[in-house]
Amino acid sequence: MQIINGGVTAPQGYFATGVACGIKKDGQKDLAIVCSEDIAATAGVFTSNRVKGHSLKLTQQRVKSNGYASAIIINSGNANACVGDKGDADARDITAKAAELLDCEPDAVLVASTGVIGVPLEMDKVLRGVEEAVSSMEPEGGHDAELAIMTTDTVPKEIAAEINIQGEKVVIGGMAKGSGMIHPNMATMISVITTDANISKKLLDKALRDVCAKTFNRISVDGDTSVCDMVLIFANGLADNPGIVNEDQDYRDFYDALEKVCLFLSKKLAADGEGATKLIEVQVNGAKTPEDAYKACSSIARSPLVKTAINGCDANWGRIITAIGYSGADIDPARIDISINKVKVCRYGAAVAYDEGKVREQLEKDEILISAHLNYGDCSDRMWTCDFSEDYARINGSYRS
Repeated sequence: MQIINGGVTAPQGYFATGVACGIKKDGQKDLAIVCSEDIAATAGVFTSNRVKGHSLKLTQQRVKSNGYASAIIINSGNANACVGDKGDADARDITAKAAELLDCEPDAVLVASTGVIGVPLEMDKVLRGVEEAVSSMEPEGGHDAELAIMTTDTVPKEIAAEINIQGEKVVIGGMAKGSGMIHPNMATMISVITTDANISKKLLDKALRDVCAKTFNRISVDGDTSVCDMVLIFANGLADNPGIVNEDQDYRDFYDALEKVCLFLSKKLAADGEGATKLIEVQVNGAKTPEDAYKACSSIARSPLVKTAINGCDANWGRIITAIGYSGADIDPARIDISINKVKVCRYGAAVAYDEGKVREQLEKDEILISAHLNYGDCSDRMWTCDFSEDYARINGSYRS
């Protein structure tokens, strides 16, 4: 696999753009379109929150019932969520407007929305934005689309990769947004993945679900799971490979490339957590079951005390073992080993001699690895998170203003 320039428009047959329709107060781009030249097979993974945004519900329904789409419209700055029947009607009206302009069926247009919850969309602005986006989308418009879906993000998150499958060049492109309210399963994040691969809808769905379980659903910023969050993939088949229809080497090659794309975006999301200064990888090994490994991993990753200790460059491993202890995992505390950036700070559940200065030097780095070995089995898991700084409280305390 080779990383190439671009994002969602890097594969053949995709057009995109981002425009400013007036939702955001600062005049920044706030409405995006990604469109396939030919109708594409689609699959999606959606938030597990029982409260779901109106746009998400419509998209989830269309992906499940139809499984093919031509485009997606995404607005940022104001989530179409928790506003009653108007929200459902607005989602349908957005897709109907786009379908009219694209000359396709409304069911072939998907929709997503992110931002403040409980405030109705200003539909006159949104519909004008849809008109502008459709008329100005272009093959080089992927970056503008990425900019338009950002909320509290501080950096764009996009990638494209090229791989040879069945003798043809296949490209996978992706973009994502998300900075806060991030925790499995799905979070305040939206990601759109595009590919020109010819792959069956069944295998596309399987690949996305399996990959998300190891990437997007293994990141946490603050333990919150929001209501508008989704990962969607479009596959339009324009690479002209004969077709991926079996779980053979061709499928595995596609899967591996998709995993690398999604992992890149996932780590970008975690590193850009609101107020974050460090990317933290949490590894748990030696668990009795996969469930225990996940519980311990997730507990460490979402612990405010662990995250603030990392921010302060404090090797307070007691907070790590405490998080494991209340995680619900089946453990023996007297067997637990803990390392920070490969420096062992705990052995068999007790302190070991280590150089505080050297560990502090490690903690001053931009990327931190917390490793916990439970020595209780052979199951492992990992997650990515970030530290908590004072800016996290500032950003979230003033989000609506």
